[in-house]
Parts: sequence; C-alpha cells; structure tokens
Amino acid sequence: MRHQDSATTGLLAGVAAFFIWGLAPLYFHLLEGIPAAEILAHRSVWSLVLALLILALVHRLPDLANTLRNGGKMRMLALTALLIGSNWLVFIWAINNGHLLESSLGYYINPLLNIVLGVLFLGEKLRRLQWLAVALATTGIAYELWQFGRVPVIALFLAGTFALYGLVRKRAPVESLTGLAVETLYMLPVALFYLVCSDSPTSNLLHNSWALNSLLVLAGPVTLMPLLLFTIAARRLNLSTVGFLQYIAPTLMLVIATQVLGEPFREGKLITFMLVWLGLILYTIDALAQRRKLYLQGKVAL
Repeated sequence: MRHQDSATTGLLAGVAAFFIWGLAPLYFHLLEGIPAAEILAHRSVWSLVLALLILALVHRLPDLANTLRNGGKMRMLALTALLIGSNWLVFIWAINNGHLLESSLGYYINPLLNIVLGVLFLGEKLRRLQWLAVALATTGIAYELWQFGRVPVIALFLAGTFALYGLVRKRAPVESLTGLAVETLYMLPVALFYLVCSDSPTSNLLHNSWALNSLLVLAGPVTLMPLLLFTIAARRLNLSTVGFLQYIAPTLMLVIATQVLGEPFREGKLITFMLVWLGLILYTIDALAQRRKLYLQGKVAL
C-alpha cells in the first residue's frame, strides 16, 4: 500500500512538473517586449534566492558548502551553467519571437538525441528500434532542410544543450537543487552586471510597476517548482513512466504555439513533426520492451 501511495505521489508530481514546463511559455509571453537577456538575468537571480531559501529550510546548506569546495564538481557545474543558461536564453527569445513551435520540436527531439549521446560518450549500443527511431528523426530534420532550405537551428540548439546538460550533470553527482544553486551562482555576476549596466527601462525594479516586478520575481518559482516536482517523480517512478510523461511539455507547447500564439503549422512542418513523432513511438516501444525483458530476468520491477 505504501509503495502504491509513493507511486501515486510520483505520478502526480511528474504530471505537475511537465505541465508547468509546458505552460511556461504563457508566463514568458507575458514578458513580451522585455529583452530575453534581461528575463534570463532575473530568472537566474530569483532562482538563486529561492534555491538558497529552500536549502536553508531543509538544512542542506552544508551540502552546498561542500560542493563549493569540490573543484571537480565546480568545474562540471560551470559547464552545466553555460549549457542551461544558453538553453534558457534561446528558449525565452524563441517564445517572444514567434518560434515556440520550433522549440516544441526541440524538446521532442531531445530523448532521441540522448540516445545518440549515450552511444558517443557512455559506450552504449543502439538496439534495432533505437537506430530506426534516430533515423526517422534525422529524416525529419533533413526534410525540413530540403523543403525550406534551412536547418531547424532553434530546435537542434535547445535539444542539444539540454541533452548535453543532462549528460554532464550525470557525470557530476550533485543533488538537483544544490546543483541549480551553484549554476545560478555562476550566472549571478553576469546577471547583475547586465541589470546594472543595461539601458533597458525595465532593468531597474524601482522604476517598474509592482505587477511587472511580481512577474519578474515569479521567474524563480517558475524555474524551481517543476524541477523539485520532477525530482520527486524521478525518485518514485520507473524511468519508462517518466519517459512517457516528458512528452506532456512539448505537446502543450505545440498547442500554445498554434492555438494561442497563432504560429502557422504548415504541411512541411507537420511532416517533420510526424517523422519525429514516429521515431518517438518506436523509442517508447523499445523502452517498454527492454524494461519487460529486464523484469522477466528479475532485474527491475514493472
């Protein structure tokens, strides 16, 4: 009974995390007109403040202090700070410049790119369905290049930076909230320098309305809440279940892009998406089959 309650808690936390990530473009769209770099600066500052408060409340500041003294982990987290910071910047810019649809494509591509990175850096071997899944996604990208004469740069950048972020964080075993605190601490000097030196009329909080300042400060909870919920889910759910849930976010982005923000979903773009979706279906089938095989061997629980 306790295991069932734990799984239910994990499922609810996972669904909530991916719903928040999927609906986040609506929040960032409210800040349309403010430079993406300025939004990123506020996001890093308020995320750090909130992370430090939570670490203090749960008595984990010693863990942060130990991480700050660990040179190897700090070098790894400097790289992850660069990766996640650039990911956030491009994502915010894309939302407020009519490219949310392509951002959605990037987060659909992400799990397939994770497979490729596993082969390149972790010595993993691709199974037959995984090869086919990656080939279909690659075909979709090639089709867009042939059809429109351009590579979906935003989608590939978001997928690539997020996949590399996950890979490097895997090599730096730091608890998620502590890691984010260090990453935003790395961003803090750049963020403060930008806010002080920027000629943007909204960079000085004293000159803004309380409503705008509230939205800017909200960047902290919007960043941290889904991360904490995801951590709860990841500890209580099977990896295959988390894999299913991760499609919630890009699907919501797709709906928001086409139905709320009015981005066109032309036939050529639809074919690219369909090829990627087909690849994801095969990826999911393979993941489920592999998990069942391990279950029959007594290595994992379903």
